[in-house]
Amino acid sequence: MDIDVIKQLLEDYKAGEVSIHDVLGKIRELPYKDIGFAKVDSHRKIRCGFPEVIFCLGKTPEQVVKIVEHIVAGENDMLATRASMEIYEAVSRKFPAAAYHEQARTITIRKTRRKPHKGLILIITAGTSDIPVAEEARVTAEIMGNTVRVLYDVGVAGIHRLMKNHSELLKASVIIVVAGMEGALASVVGGLVNCPVIGVPTSIGYGASFYGIAALLSMLNSCASGVSVVNIDNGFGAAYVASLINQTKK
Repeated sequence: MDIDVIKQLLEDYKAGEVSIHDVLGKIRELPYKDIGFAKVDSHRKIRCGFPEVIFCLGKTPEQVVKIVEHIVAGENDMLATRASMEIYEAVSRKFPAAAYHEQARTITIRKTRRKPHKGLILIITAGTSDIPVAEEARVTAEIMGNTVRVLYDVGVAGIHRLMKNHSELLKASVIIVVAGMEGALASVVGGLVNCPVIGVPTSIGYGASFYGIAALLSMLNSCASGVSVVNIDNGFGAAYVASLINQTKK
């Protein structure tokens, strides 16, 4: 449920089209909807600007479908992350409009059409192996109403690939840098632009990368002042923060 739905509900009540019982029933659902195994946060969009997002790992297909039902019932856009094909098939049987983004492992259902926020979110990867995490960021940023561009496989092993696209970096309002191995790309990009840079360390790399910890520590210790960092492989979290930043673009 969002502000527009509440306004419409009150207007319908004022016009005598719905009863006070119906109004009270909807208001009771505002904080959350208790469905036993989950408490769906139906108030999230009003508080935070976007509905609750479903993290699918550890959930059964049936549980995910039930949560999706309550999210889209309020005419909300729906995003589910870390979703398997099995979960998507269960969701799509109930909701044919559901789209599966295989590389990103996300499911989306669009219920709204809105004008994109002004400003550009640019997503960059160091290597091709980092693209799945970047795609999670892309899908998240797009469904949250942003214009997104991508620039893939421009890591420090061939820095000329990045420099050739320097003009693209300068057009961005926010840049998300997705990199594994030693995670150096975030610092390089941070030293070239005057916009916020969000580093996403990935679990890509050989043994001493410690499944992304090396990249995480490298990004946290960046000497480029405009770089902030999210958790390992957290493309969703980076895109959410980038979207909040981009919403302030005038």
